[in-house]
Amino acid sequence: MKGLFKKTVVTALTLSLVVGGATSAFADSKGRGKGHDKVDKKPPVVSNVKNVPVYNNIHHNIIINFYDVKGGDVEWALRHIASLAGKRVFEGYPDGSFKPRNTVSRIEAITAAVRVMGLRDQAESQEEMSTELNFKDADKIKREYPWAVGYVAVAVENDLFAENETSVQPEKPADRLWATTLLVKALKLDAEARAKMNTKLPFKDAHKIPAGSVGYVAVAVEKGLIDGFEDNTFRPDVPVTRAQLAALLDRANNQMPDAEKDTVTGVVTAPVTNNVLTISKDGVTTSVYLDPNAFVFKGNERISPAAIQAGDTVKVRVYNNVGYFVEIIKPAVPSTNFTVTGKLFSIEWNQGKITKIGVTTSVYGSTTPQLSVYNVAPDYTIIGNAALLVKDQNVQLSGRDGVVTTIEIK
Repeated sequence: MKGLFKKTVVTALTLSLVVGGATSAFADSKGRGKGHDKVDKKPPVVSNVKNVPVYNNIHHNIIINFYDVKGGDVEWALRHIASLAGKRVFEGYPDGSFKPRNTVSRIEAITAAVRVMGLRDQAESQEEMSTELNFKDADKIKREYPWAVGYVAVAVENDLFAENETSVQPEKPADRLWATTLLVKALKLDAEARAKMNTKLPFKDAHKIPAGSVGYVAVAVEKGLIDGFEDNTFRPDVPVTRAQLAALLDRANNQMPDAEKDTVTGVVTAPVTNNVLTISKDGVTTSVYLDPNAFVFKGNERISPAAIQAGDTVKVRVYNNVGYFVEIIKPAVPSTNFTVTGKLFSIEWNQGKITKIGVTTSVYGSTTPQLSVYNVAPDYTIIGNAALLVKDQNVQLSGRDGVVTTIEIK
């Protein structure tokens, strides 16, 4: 019983470390745009997002509102941080902080990369946690980072380490070049990177990038994972911050084969009501319960869930059937009312209902009238005597977005 109790305590501690310390990842404190990157990934467990039911009990201890992600040097990464935290890929700390300016260690970056690959459950399995690692510092990892043994094992199995790496160096800061290479490998683009080793990189400090790493940087830039700084430098040796790693991880996550897993995408059919967002896609309507603190982004601006409009095309990331991150990927087209007055030219009928109507209107400076044909809404209204709907009759058409809803006989 004593041994069992001890094992239980260690397991609980392991989970605590994985969720807390191990979730820190890498970033860059000074970069802008893609010069900032950060990651932490673990795919949600929802099995069929096309039929996500309304979920009412929503406390899963997922923190997405971090009190310390403030200031222009880190706020740019907020959408990436929220996106990853909502999927429990790259999370914050129990005290509600994210520590976006902290640099990321190699062991943290490895953990995040494995999670981005969707291999968190495998890495935390007893089998992987019991792996005997062959690195020179294996004893150090087992002693000081027991929660990471499985992650390192899975990283080795998936070729995330270079063939000549004999040590993990868990505490060493992850620099931009090392982190970039790691994520390109995680995306299974190693062969593509090797084919681009002779690429001429556009950065002023390209000479600082080893010849054997050029292809990895070239692929990362091409795929939009990372770019240079405003002074056109890459700064390969600069340590990555958690905010920057979040951006890198989120971009990598979006290019993973299972990127759409646990994601609901479609067109919003009605405004958010009682925290429920209703989406339609391919004739299937899905209701997603939004966490009260859910992040909603339109472009780079965070907006209220109440600002989501019918007609918006959205992508919702869910965990345990609850939406934590919503991105408006295509705003609804504003409705436009119109009124046209002219002479009736043609009418198309279908089962006793008008489906199309054409009218001619005068054009300034021309003796030839202009013909316009409109679709007619199924529930259209006729004002006046319908028997007068004959060619050359003066009519006024009214409607919205090019569809006639009212036909008035003049």
